[in-house]
This record gives sequence, structure tokens and C-alpha cells, in this order.
Amino acid sequence: MNRPSSNMPPMVESRAALARDPRVDGNDSHDHSSISSAMLLTLAGFASLSLGDAVIKSAAGLWPSTGVAALRFTLGAVLLGLLLLVRSGPSAFFLPMPKYQIARGAMLATATLAFFTSIFLMPLADATAILFISPALTALLSAWLLKERVAPHIWVASVIAFIGVVLILRPNIANFGPTAALPLIAALAMSGVMMLNRKVAGSGGVLLMQFLLACFTAPFLILATIAAHYASIEGFTITAPPPQWVWIVCVVVACTSSVSHMLIYLGTTRASAAVVAPMVYVQLLVALLVGVFFYQDYPDLQAMGGAVLIIASGLYLWQRSRAA
Repeated sequence: MNRPSSNMPPMVESRAALARDPRVDGNDSHDHSSISSAMLLTLAGFASLSLGDAVIKSAAGLWPSTGVAALRFTLGAVLLGLLLLVRSGPSAFFLPMPKYQIARGAMLATATLAFFTSIFLMPLADATAILFISPALTALLSAWLLKERVAPHIWVASVIAFIGVVLILRPNIANFGPTAALPLIAALAMSGVMMLNRKVAGSGGVLLMQFLLACFTAPFLILATIAAHYASIEGFTITAPPPQWVWIVCVVVACTSSVSHMLIYLGTTRASAAVVAPMVYVQLLVALLVGVFFYQDYPDLQAMGGAVLIIASGLYLWQRSRAA
């Protein structure tokens, strides 16, 4: 079901026309502006996601991670729905490309469950660092599934950033045991979300896309919560209603994360998924800062060296996108 573009927000409607493959008309100034804005939007989105992760981690031990994830996205869907209703009225609700919307929800639910559980069990910076294989996966998948041309400098930026991640990640991932697989699963699922964002780009307004994402993510998380509870999996059984702090955490993160995903979605509509993917590395820098200020987890020189490489990769990608 399609919606006339005249009902989209003006900014989204005008930018949708610029969300072309970067290889087409590569010298056009509009393409340069579109790529630069895409990188800024995704950078801001991923940075704010790390702040939300820190808030979520504060709920560890108070309620199962599955329940926290389900409550967070249920509240997010309600808040986004109310905002969309107030802003645009009942006519704003429609369902473009339903199969892709369901797939977006399934992918984000998988990523959320895996990552929430990992940060409940592992240090935030370590779990975040393992997550950063995602850009390389996104670049690979965008070339394979979306048939996008992945320029050599994008691969270079991803490799440089991943080397920085390895420096920060020590000791070896094997030392974390099976728990290390959770952020890896989250990384693959987040790559899927970015691919699917690209597929649905321009099919509706940004607010509608975020509302649909929350709506289709919440049911998967609720089912996972129920299944884990009745399977009597240790640490995932629900014995009491969520305490007050969990409600506060979920409301705060529902608001901040919805804004974060909106920024990331906007970014993927302005440039190819492979171009914006390396911006995810800013999450690691924010996670390190959060570790210092909230968990007194001070990075050493090797970790700082890794952070420098991550920043350098982002600056390199930025410079190449402007010089292209």
C-alpha cells in the first residue's frame, strides 16, 4: 500500500529524492551534501544509543533483560503512536511494504535481546566493542543483497576501525565464553536492520517508519519474554511486576532510543548503508566515557590507542566522501 508523497513531512519528501546510489552523478553537490548529512545523522544516532545502553545497564538484576526489552519497545510504540496521531491525525497510519516492516521488527528484536542480555552480563565497553563487527558485515551485505557498490576506501575505514576495536577488546573474545556470542548476534541483526531501512527508504515519513519499527519489534520481544519465562530459564523468569526504577528506565530509553533510531533511519535514506555504517563506532567512544564517569572503568593506553584508530577511520571516511 503506497502513500502519496505530498503527505510526507517536507524535509523527508525533499531528502527522499536525494537518497540516490552514490555512484550515480557522483560529482553532484547535492550528493556530497546528502552523504555528509547522512554521516552526521547516524553519528548522532549511534552516540545517543550508547547513552541509552548505559541507562539500561542500571536495571541489571532488577528484572529480566527480555522483560526490560519488551517493556521498552511497548512503551516506545505507544509514545510514537500518540506523537504521530497528534502531529498528523489518523490518516497518517498506513502500512507500506509490510513484509519488510515485519522483517525490520524481527531483526531489531533479535539485536535488542542479544545486546540487552550481553550488557546485563558483561562490561558495557566490552559488549559494545564486540558489537563493532557490524559495519564490516553491513558493507558485505550491502554489496551482496542491495547490489550497492562498496568503494575501497569504505573497506579501508572499516578495517582501521575494527583494528581499533581489537585493541580495546583484550583479552581475547574467547575469554568471555558463550556470552561473547550475544553481541556478535546483535551485530549481525543490526546489519540486517540497516539493510532493511535502505529497502523501505522513502515509503513513508520518518515518524511513521519508527512507529512501525517499534510496533513490529514489541510483539517479538513479548513472545520471547513469555517463552523464556515458561521455559524456566535461569535469570529470565518473571516473579514480580517491574519495579519503579525499571519503569523509569524504560520510559527514558523508549524516548531517547526512538530519537536515535529515527536519526539512523534518516541517515540510511541519504546515503548507502555501507557509507554510514562505520559511524556506529562512535558508540564505543561513548561507552568508554560512560565507563569512566559511571562505572569508574578507566581505559589504559592500549584502549586509548584503539579509540584513536576508530576516530581516524571516521575522519578518513568523512574526508573521502567530501573529496569524491
